[in-house]
Amino acid sequence: MNDGGTPGSATSERLQRVAAQLQQPEVTRLLFITGAGLSADSGLPTYRGVSGLYEQSDTDEGYAIEEALSGRMLQLRPELCWKYIAQIEAGCRGAKPNRGHEVIAALQNHFDVWVLTQNVDGLHRQAGSKQLIEIHGNVHALSCTACDYGHQVTDYSTLSVPPACPTCGALVRPDVVLFGEMLPTKPLATYQQQLGQGFDMIFSVGTTSVFPYIAEPIWNAHLRGIPTIEINPGESEVSHLVSERIKGGAAATLDALAEALGMSA
Repeated sequence: MNDGGTPGSATSERLQRVAAQLQQPEVTRLLFITGAGLSADSGLPTYRGVSGLYEQSDTDEGYAIEEALSGRMLQLRPELCWKYIAQIEAGCRGAKPNRGHEVIAALQNHFDVWVLTQNVDGLHRQAGSKQLIEIHGNVHALSCTACDYGHQVTDYSTLSVPPACPTCGALVRPDVVLFGEMLPTKPLATYQQQLGQGFDMIFSVGTTSVFPYIAEPIWNAHLRGIPTIEINPGESEVSHLVSERIKGGAAATLDALAEALGMSA
């Protein structure tokens, strides 16, 4: 990409190669692996903490942010953990899907598309992606820690901190993976099932791929000779593995890919 945000000649050539691969009749199943770099084009900062959504290294209380946003802190001091969870939600509030989200969703009309996202902002779902694996959860989904109560919220400012379950009075938490917690069972099972079925092309978009389960699909595809494409302005853990590396912003690059494929805006 050039400084103006539009593809340069080298990038355009790569996009044309990717578009040509997508138009091969044997290419039917796609996997998009997305991270904070995609949501950055919706105005969300690429925070480094829980699910890639926190930049502060230490809290006001003197804890490392990894401690404050941990499953253990939620149990010991829920009000402190919830204070920083609420700041994450505030950073997501009002954000809308960008062109990158829209292109990925629109590709469902032409391919069997799965999305594996680390983002907890729910923007893929808003854009219309159906086959979605939110591996780190969704900050807008709340659930009780003691009963089966669940609720969707778009604005935490109306909640007490920490919130109590209206059914049983127990602590309510967001359905996100906090530090020190295991990945959620259902999304993980879906991830493993779909990865086992295989994909014809895999895209890594806006992620540094530091988690093994995020890098794994690229590694597997690399070993099997399956085309892999990275869209990222910087270096990642899988940059040396992919068959096409496109240095650029997610939304602009995916928009240019859609244009190369003849998809309407």
